[in-house]
Amino acid sequence: MTTGFTSGHASTLIHNIGELMTQDAGHRVLRDAAVVIEGERISWIGPAAQAPAADAAVDAEGRAVLPGWVDSHSHLVFAGDRTAEFEARMAGESYSAGGIAVTMGATRAASEEELTGLTAGRVVEAVSQGTTYLESKTGYGLDVENEARSARIAAATVDEVTYLGAHLVPAGIDPEEYTDLVCGPMLDAVLPYVRWADVFCERGAFTEEQSRRVLTAARNAGLGLRVHGNQLGEGPGVQLAVEFAAASVDHVNYLSDADIQALAGTWSGWDAASGTGIRGTVATCLPACDLSTRQPLAPGRELIDAGVQIALAANCNPGTSYTSSMAFCVTTAVLQMRLSVHEAVRAATYGGALALGRESGKDADGERAVGSIAVGHRADLHMLKAPSATHLAYRPGIPMTHAVWRAGVREV
Repeated sequence: MTTGFTSGHASTLIHNIGELMTQDAGHRVLRDAAVVIEGERISWIGPAAQAPAADAAVDAEGRAVLPGWVDSHSHLVFAGDRTAEFEARMAGESYSAGGIAVTMGATRAASEEELTGLTAGRVVEAVSQGTTYLESKTGYGLDVENEARSARIAAATVDEVTYLGAHLVPAGIDPEEYTDLVCGPMLDAVLPYVRWADVFCERGAFTEEQSRRVLTAARNAGLGLRVHGNQLGEGPGVQLAVEFAAASVDHVNYLSDADIQALAGTWSGWDAASGTGIRGTVATCLPACDLSTRQPLAPGRELIDAGVQIALAANCNPGTSYTSSMAFCVTTAVLQMRLSVHEAVRAATYGGALALGRESGKDADGERAVGSIAVGHRADLHMLKAPSATHLAYRPGIPMTHAVWRAGVREV
């Protein structure tokens, strides 16, 4: 049993939980369990028979409860449609980064009201499927005015905002001059709205040297760092992420042994059992994107076995992964990436929180921890229409969300 605190807020007891997968430091899976929510936080966890009284009660009727999904990589601020590109890719054309320019044109043409409504609608869609904490990037404005607008809209609709002015060099602009813009006036314009910066270090996007300039400027501005790396082939992305102590490197489809060992080395000061120590660089796998682009799935099994902490994310975007279904990513990780159900759920909850620096309740800005169910953490809960999380992979494609609490508020 885990005892909690008295907050003065109205309390809700969720009892008769068939399986409670906490994803906490103890990796506990509790049977016939209960959780008490007070305000936005979890105040008690333990056996249902020992649950304290509360102001209201919800009978889980034997259903499983997980932490809400933490989606640490998405691109939600966009307008337009890229169905034709998808059809062409399915017919055999290879993926390249150039399709971003199509979305850039539609996003720039959209009104602020339209763009805000589209983004908010995508958040609602994600929450309805159990996602309770969302990151989104800019990256479809690609000029000072529109990147600032995208950052402002994202800041009003999602939990974490990442600056991705370094997504693609717009046609007709000198790459070096555009990199200067990304590192200077554009960065200054988005700073009030963002916590992170990212760079697409890939052929057809930004070179190693340009990426290094972007990461250096963002670090000097006080932003946390992320990298899109090793999506289309082996390249410098992973090594740059390690060099700059980035919070995550995302995609990671093509990894050399040296890349895997470099990532593993960043976790040498981390105690995986207790979740304490020095955070390394999370490898974020994006299986829905891998399937859509027909790239090999990221080597999640090999990364875990090497000691790398991984995350799963939906990468919702109009060109290569137009889905916010974290359950689909978990199912794919189990069925095709050789992760266990517990490992896949952990990567989609705690792993995402780790990639965003939100796994601990001790952050300087006072944010509650997400991605795990523990006393004092934010009450982000996902109740399934099933007695165990195994049904996510056992019954692929079947909607499994029964109820969702986000910061203590029931939203589904």
